[in-house]
Amino acid sequence: MDSRIFSFNETNIRKNLYPCNSNSRITLNDDFFTPSAILFPIIPHKDKPYELILIHRSDRGTRHRGEMSFPGGKFEPITDKSMRDTALRETEEEIGVSRENIKVLGCLNDFPTMTKYIITPYVGIIDKNEKLVRQEREVQKIIKIPIDFFINKESFREQAIEIEGRKFPIFYFNYKDKEDNELHTVWGATAYMIVTFIEKIYGFTLSELGLKRFKLDKIKHLKEYIKYRDQITKKF
Repeated sequence: MDSRIFSFNETNIRKNLYPCNSNSRITLNDDFFTPSAILFPIIPHKDKPYELILIHRSDRGTRHRGEMSFPGGKFEPITDKSMRDTALRETEEEIGVSRENIKVLGCLNDFPTMTKYIITPYVGIIDKNEKLVRQEREVQKIIKIPIDFFINKESFREQAIEIEGRKFPIFYFNYKDKEDNELHTVWGATAYMIVTFIEKIYGFTLSELGLKRFKLDKIKHLKEYIKYRDQITKKF
């Protein structure tokens, strides 16, 4: 596929996203889940494909330790008036970019995770000259990955695992950082949001298995999902 397609085009991206307050966007709410938000950060370039900013999380915590993800976290009612506030606050905390320097273009549908979070994804622009500063306690590393890496089918992997008698899709990408040759696996909800973004913006389908992730009601009644983590990751 011609990489020129993936030069940054704000108009095209914006028109294919949902306005964040649109009635056509799927919004989810359930007291059994933890409300959260992420920023899907784009760094535009004029002469090459744009990049996504991801973070390699530290080993703190129990559910998403050591994983690759977008900046984000759970809604804090004391400080956040909206899920947008959550995404921007967490981005400032985790990678050091002030909310005044982030231009939100739109949203993807709310996304329920197997670890019992509902994620609201905000897609936004961060200037290429913006200084990124990691939060040392929660972030091991900040990584910029070109969008054409994710759209290359040779980079994409998928597998199906059986959970309580049903097939569940796992998407993942193994990315080798050119700066230090370290291998990073982007998987789970983060990989699925990237695949969803690519399909929505470019109409390009990566998955050949065609399996759908479980909907909120199915996830709600599952037994503890975290026990499947080792079974999944050992296959990467």
